[in-house]
Amino acid sequence: AGSIPFLYFPQRVSLILRRGLRRFPGRLSFSLLHLREGSMAVTIPTSPAEAVLLPQQPRTPVTGDFISDDDRSIAAVSSSIKTITFDNQHGHAAAAVNLHPSSDYSWDKDDEEDGEDMTFLQGLQRYWDAIYAEELLSFREHGLAGEIWFGPEVMDTVVSWTKSLCADILRRQLLNHVNGNKVGQIDHEAHAHNLSSWSVLDLGTGNGLLLHELAKHGFANLTGVDYSEGAIYLARGLADRDGFGAIDFLVDDVLDTKLETQFQLVMDKGTLDVIGSHPKGLMKRQMYWHSLSKLVAPGGVLVITSCNSAKDELAREVEDFNRRSVADFVNQGHHSSSDQEFLTSPPAFEYIDHVRSYPTFMFGGVVGSHLATVAFMRN
Repeated sequence: AGSIPFLYFPQRVSLILRRGLRRFPGRLSFSLLHLREGSMAVTIPTSPAEAVLLPQQPRTPVTGDFISDDDRSIAAVSSSIKTITFDNQHGHAAAAVNLHPSSDYSWDKDDEEDGEDMTFLQGLQRYWDAIYAEELLSFREHGLAGEIWFGPEVMDTVVSWTKSLCADILRRQLLNHVNGNKVGQIDHEAHAHNLSSWSVLDLGTGNGLLLHELAKHGFANLTGVDYSEGAIYLARGLADRDGFGAIDFLVDDVLDTKLETQFQLVMDKGTLDVIGSHPKGLMKRQMYWHSLSKLVAPGGVLVITSCNSAKDELAREVEDFNRRSVADFVNQGHHSSSDQEFLTSPPAFEYIDHVRSYPTFMFGGVVGSHLATVAFMRN
């Protein structure tokens, strides 16, 4: 009940409506809004209704290490009035930054239908093409970095926790290979620096800022992929501007990946959530795990951050994939001795740890969290 008020200039209203779709999928519907010049307060209803626009005074930007686009955009001057339709938005923005129109892409063409439910919109590639065409235009015109998925605090938590987890894995591996050494005899700090040699893949990298933070924490062999061309242009531009030009950014779809390399660390911050919101989300999630079993190197780590799946739900999804892998193997008629070794070997992915520092809440006698960050190891 009630509504959630926001205060923004017209050029940021579309971003807020998109965020409403991301955070309250299935609960929002928006009519076509034609915005007048001047600052406005956008009220996003928590039940299906039309957004209400009221004149307001602009708020004061917030300062800090990370200044969000919402604050930085207060200083940006809008040169045009934007209309909130994703196809028109993408067409105008894409033309301005010389991107291909959505119709030129092959992904999701068979899955898109006229009048699809807004609940599923963020699961379609054309939605993200529209998002990143606009954010690329904002970067080129105003230097804006775009949205940090789940916010800068969560990104900091994910990066520092992942670094600690990988350093612990390295230490255990060292202990297994050094006979007679005690823990106290090992230079843990020097060994942790070996993280710079880990190959890292960021799935659905978007603007690539997660990889910037990983670079600051000592990771050096970094690759980001996204199926949206606009996202990759944005990520490359930001990396070049901010001194992270060594990061490799590629257009690639994780569900139909063309990558032939395996990675020691694979990061997913919201990508599985997006895949699951596709109209064929269940099938797409199964494809996701099949692709990840090829992308994560043996002994490598997969770190998933999700707002739609709890830790136990992700663990069950991994167990289901492991069972399907064995069943598919048996159904293919493998009976050699090496095949039997496979059937008795550890499962493809195993849960190893999760972030425990996120705020929790109680609902129905069960403790939960709005976010989950879970790590799995590839056997």
